[in-house]
Amino acid sequence: MKEIIKITVALTISCLVAGSVMGGVFILTAKAKKQNEHLNMQQTMFGLLEPEPPQKSEFSTADLNLYNVYRYIIEDNDKTYLGYMVPVKQDTRTAYDLLIIDLKGKLTDQHKLDLLPEAAREEQDRGTAIANALGSQKRAKYADTMIIAKLNDKRVAYLLPGEFPGFKTFIHAMAALDADFNILGLEIMAHEEDPGLGGEIEKKYFKNQFKGKTFEKLRQLKVIKEPLPEEYRQYLERKISQEDMAGIGKKYQDADIHAITGATISSSCVTNGLKRMVKKFVYRIKILDRVISEKDIHSVI
Repeated sequence: MKEIIKITVALTISCLVAGSVMGGVFILTAKAKKQNEHLNMQQTMFGLLEPEPPQKSEFSTADLNLYNVYRYIIEDNDKTYLGYMVPVKQDTRTAYDLLIIDLKGKLTDQHKLDLLPEAAREEQDRGTAIANALGSQKRAKYADTMIIAKLNDKRVAYLLPGEFPGFKTFIHAMAALDADFNILGLEIMAHEEDPGLGGEIEKKYFKNQFKGKTFEKLRQLKVIKEPLPEEYRQYLERKISQEDMAGIGKKYQDADIHAITGATISSSCVTNGLKRMVKKFVYRIKILDRVISEKDIHSVI
C-alpha cells in the first residue's frame, strides 16, 4: 500500500513539474510568436511604403512614425455608436482616448484610457481598458485597425489591414494609400484560394495591377477577362529595365484589372474587397478628422 502511495505521489509531482515546464514553454513560445507576427507586420508595412525603382521616395521609412487607430462598435441598449481609440499626447507620453461617435458623425463622449501604445497592440488589454471606461451597461466589439504614417507632423500614408470574402474563405490583405488616398500597394497576407488558380492573387502580376491607381479610378475599377498584355505583365513582375518602367507604367495607369485566367471570381473578390475597404476608410477618416478638429482633441495623428 505504501509503495502505491509513493508511486502515486511521485507521478503527481512528475506531472506537476512537466505541466509547469510545458506551461512555461507555451508562454514563452506564445510571446515569441506574437513578437514575430508584429515584426512581420512591420516589414510588410514598410515594404508597401518603400517605392520601387525608378521611383524615388520623399522620405525614408526609418524616419516614419506609425500610429494605430482602433475602431470598435459600441452597443448601448438599442443604440449603436462607433468607438475610436485614438493616440493622444498626455504630458510627455503618448496614450489613448476613446472617442464615442454616433452614426451621424457627432461626438457624444470621450474617455481617457490607461493604456500605452505597446499594451494597446494586445486586443485583450484594449478590451479591458475600454470595458473599464464604458461600464457594465455598454458593450464594445472590435472592428478593425487603421495605421497612420507621419513624417514629423505631416501625414504621408495610411495602412489598412483587413479581410474580405474570397472564393473559398476570407482573404486577408493590407493596402497602403498615400496622403491623397491613392494606392501605393497591396499585399495578400493569407488566403485559401485554389493553388494555380485563385491562389495567383498573391503573385506580383496580379496584385501590382492596383499599384498607382488613384482613389477616383479605384471607385470605378472593373475586372476584365482580356488577356494580360505581355509587356504589362513584364512591367508588373518588374522584369524590364528601369528605362522602360516609367513609359509602360504610364500607358497602363488607368487600366482595369485583368482577371487571373480561370479565376475571375477570386480576381473580383480582391478587387471589390479592396474597393470597399478603401471607400469605407476614406469616409470614416474624414469624419474622425472633423471631430478631432472641431473638439480640439490633442491627438498625435
